[in-house]
Amino acid sequence: MPVNVKDVMTRRVISVGEDACFKDIAELLITHAVSAVPVLDSDGHVTGVVSEADLLHKEEGRKRFHGASCPPPQTGPDQGPEAGKARGKVARELMTAPAVTVSMDVPVAAAGRLMEHHGVKRLPVLDGHGHLAGIVSRHDLLKVFARADRDIEREVRVEVLVRSLWMDTSRVQVTVQDGVVTLSGRMILHRDAQIAVWMTRQVDGVVDVVDELAWDRDDTPVGERD
Repeated sequence: MPVNVKDVMTRRVISVGEDACFKDIAELLITHAVSAVPVLDSDGHVTGVVSEADLLHKEEGRKRFHGASCPPPQTGPDQGPEAGKARGKVARELMTAPAVTVSMDVPVAAAGRLMEHHGVKRLPVLDGHGHLAGIVSRHDLLKVFARADRDIEREVRVEVLVRSLWMDTSRVQVTVQDGVVTLSGRMILHRDAQIAVWMTRQVDGVVDVVDELAWDRDDTPVGERD
């Protein structure tokens, strides 16, 4: 079965309210060795995220606006989100909003694409009611590659070859070593062998697929043949 965010996320999440002060947030990040915390409103909904980078705008702003060798910006200190964060005192003024969140039932691959698209390293995870259920990081997503070889082998045999493809796979052998799946043996149709390899690549935890499948009849269009 596909691995979803709820299977790898961290459930014990350090979060803050919108009125949390700068110093308390900084101490939380240091004490708990985390790089960001979700910000919750009074109803428990995620309204933003405060990261180390958000807090460091305070130091950058101090040097930028008050350093002896740095003239003030021409647009004035009140312009731009960075300037606002440099003056911020509580979470609602410091946070990056709106927060990029993910549902706990989303596959880990989709969560990874969401992180890549938005350039973030972690995502607050929401339950079915829109409340904070956990947090998932890039580190958490790597857990899928720590799956046992036997679990991957079973999923390929049962979920891919039998339940999904409904193919005659009695002559197909599946072996897994360090996440690398080798498919060998024979199938009736070339196209079936291609589909089996493609679907095996989609299985969570698969590092690579070695295609050693042969087939009895080549049913692929002439232009697609090797």
